[in-house]
Amino acid sequence: MIAGVPADSRASAIAIMGPTASGKTAFALELAERLGGEIVSVDSALVYRGLDIGAAKPTAEERRGIPHHLIDVREAWQPYSAAEFAAEARAAIAGICDRGKLPILAGGTGLYFHALLRGLAPMPDADPELRARIVADARVRGWTSLHAELAQVDPAAAARIHTTDAQRIQRALEVFRLTGIPISVWQRDAALRTGLPLRVLKLVLAPADRAVLHQRIERRFDAMLEAGFLDEVRALRAVPQLQSHPAPLELPALRAVGYRQAWEYLDGATSVDEFRDRAIFATRQLAKRQLTWLRGQLDALIFDPVLDAARLHAAVHAFLPTAGPASGGGPRAA
Repeated sequence: MIAGVPADSRASAIAIMGPTASGKTAFALELAERLGGEIVSVDSALVYRGLDIGAAKPTAEERRGIPHHLIDVREAWQPYSAAEFAAEARAAIAGICDRGKLPILAGGTGLYFHALLRGLAPMPDADPELRARIVADARVRGWTSLHAELAQVDPAAAARIHTTDAQRIQRALEVFRLTGIPISVWQRDAALRTGLPLRVLKLVLAPADRAVLHQRIERRFDAMLEAGFLDEVRALRAVPQLQSHPAPLELPALRAVGYRQAWEYLDGATSVDEFRDRAIFATRQLAKRQLTWLRGQLDALIFDPVLDAARLHAAVHAFLPTAGPASGGGPRAA
C-alpha cells in the first residue's frame, strides 16, 4: 500500500476468461478447491437445461461438490438476456461474498462478462409480440434485409452487428420500434452503467499457438460425439415446446455451436461427415470471435494455460497474497 493511500477494501473476485476449449473449467475448479471459492458460470449455453454434452457443461462428478451458479437456470425454449444474467449473477456473487467465499467467474461469453463487470444501459424489456412479428418478417424478407433496415435507423449499431446475427438485429430493431431511440444511444450513455462493486482479477487462458487450440476443439468435439451428443440433440427435438416452435433454430439455446449443425444433420440436410466438419468449423469461428473480444480487454492478463502455468499462479498469489502458492501443476485442458 502506498503511504497515505487507503487500501482497496472491496471484496475480491477472479474472472477466468478465454476461448472455448482453453481449459477454463479445469482451472476454475482448481482455484475453487484451493482458495475456498464458488464458481459463477459466465456461459450463454450452460444456462440451459438439456444442453450438457454439447455445451461441455461440467457434470456433478466434475464439480466435485464445489457450488456452481448460473447453470441450468432456463429451459431451452425460454429466452434469457444479458441483463437477466447480470442481475442473477450479481445476486449469486453477493451470496458468495456473504458466506465469506471467493467468487470465481468462469466462462467465454463476452457479452455476459461485459454486462456483469461493467453493466448495461437500461433498456425496455423484451416484447414477445413484437419479437414474433420481427421473426415472421425475417422469414419473408431475410435477416440481411432487416439488417439494411437497421442501418437506416441506427447506422452505428448496424456497423457492429453482422448481417447474419439474427439475435442482435432482432433486439436492435425491437428497441427502436418500442422507444424510437436507437439501441446505440441507449448503450453509449455511460451514466447509466453500473460496474460490479468488487476488486476483480481478469485472467485470460489462451494457447499461444492457435493450432493447439484447434486441436483441442477437434478432440473435444469427437469426445462429445462418443459421449452421446447426437442422442442429446434427439432428446431436445422430442421436447414438446421445441417440437411446436415455428423456428426452433432461431432460439438462442439452439444457436449454440454444435447444436444447430446437429439439428440440421438430424433433419437430413447434411451427411455425418459434413455435420462434423461444420460443427468443428463453427466452433473454431466462435473461438476466433472470442479471442478478438478478449484482446480488447486491456486490464486482463493473458496466459498460455500450459506454458505459463507458473506465471498464472503467481498472478493469483500477487492478487490474493494470503492464498499461498499453488500446490499442483498448471490447469488441464477442458
